[in-house]
Amino acid sequence: MILLRRSPVFAIRTPRSHGRPCASWGRWSSSGAQMASKILPTLSLKGKYYMEQQVCLVTGAARGLGNEFCRAFMRSGCTSIVLLDLKQPGVQTAAEELVEFAASEHLGLDALKVVGLECDVSSEVSVADAFMRTLDVFGRVDAVVASAGIIENYSALDYPSDRIKRLYDINVHGAFFTAREAAKYMIPQGGGSIILVASMSANVVNVPQLQTPYNASKAAVKHMASSLAVEWATKGVRVNALSPGYMMTKLTRTILSNNPELKRRWESLTPMGRMGEPEDLDGAIVFLASDASRFMTGSELRIDGGYCAT
Repeated sequence: MILLRRSPVFAIRTPRSHGRPCASWGRWSSSGAQMASKILPTLSLKGKYYMEQQVCLVTGAARGLGNEFCRAFMRSGCTSIVLLDLKQPGVQTAAEELVEFAASEHLGLDALKVVGLECDVSSEVSVADAFMRTLDVFGRVDAVVASAGIIENYSALDYPSDRIKRLYDINVHGAFFTAREAAKYMIPQGGGSIILVASMSANVVNVPQLQTPYNASKAAVKHMASSLAVEWATKGVRVNALSPGYMMTKLTRTILSNNPELKRRWESLTPMGRMGEPEDLDGAIVFLASDASRFMTGSELRIDGGYCAT
């Protein structure tokens, strides 16, 4: 486990906007005085009146979309973040990089705490242990994102059975173990938000790649979110699914660099004519984790550039 703290970061910059909004800082200057820009308060992930801190936990957070979700939470004021991933060295490095990110972005987060924990989401015991260690450090958990997942491309006739089992253990069982463990702590504390990362593949059959088990696993995650949401609705625990379309993560970028035709195919099938950037999910993940979505549960939020609308 790694626990990282960062002292508040202060920076002074003379805005070039001369009294107009300075978008990159979220502040504006008028007559030499700085005033905070107006943002919907319920979108904030800062601590609320009934708690000193709002704790966000993300699985699969060492890289990819999970790591971007952590950055989005920090940009929205979260100062208590837990990263879970398969190997300790990787998640430790990711935790250190998040602290450096906060400094480089001049986020000015007081008492920033970033915890990196090794966790195999396919193991019920490993997930339970990670949550216990999280509670040991923070005493609560308020928003949990089950982002860990894998994808492989085999034809259905050739898909090795051991690979199918592994995929379901991570994508489906891992999401369930994560959600159930989160609820065990959220219910006694009065509630929380759980986001299961599904995919547009829960709704459509992707082409031209062959990935039947993956598509089915994400459909299971989508329906799991709805089912758990109903089960826990009166207990204050909200469960929703976030379904990204084709996203240009570092891994995807590397794969497509060797297959430009596949990239063109995906873009041509997306009405917006491009693949999404990880940052395109920032607003959605913050919305689902925050009180801005407090009456939303059992829903799917699809961010796919219009792919499923065609």
